[in-house]
Amino acid sequence: MNNSDSEKIKKIIEDRQHAHKFYSKNSKVYNAFTEMGKKTYADGELEKKHKELIAIGISICINCESCMEWHINEALRAGASQKQVIEAIEVGFEMGGGPATVAGRSARAYCSVNGLPISTVNQIIPIRKPFAIIPMCSARPI
Repeated sequence: MNNSDSEKIKKIIEDRQHAHKFYSKNSKVYNAFTEMGKKTYADGELEKKHKELIAIGISICINCESCMEWHINEALRAGASQKQVIEAIEVGFEMGGGPATVAGRSARAYCSVNGLPISTVNQIIPIRKPFAIIPMCSARPI
């Protein structure tokens, strides 16, 4: 991971913190959304760890870098292993097709920032351009 990746990730985290502070004070809708998130990721029939792993795959599919950073970190905090995070990323590849493999490049950096050895991530998520980009997720704009 290079310095520009690291700076980009720091900026995403900083922007999220500033927005959270502002909207927490000024938006009832935002507060309702954060409460929904707390309830969504609480242990139930699925443990928080598994819910976060699902969210990683979705983050890859929709190419949400802020989501990737957040959910990779939360999955690791909830006890997910390096292999589980990588498998969740792979599920995102399969569900998202070509564009998801491109989003996986960002996931590499977020894995590294969250303490997963980049040498292991490099073996699973090589940096290369896909032969074709075929939109697979209908919810994502083309």
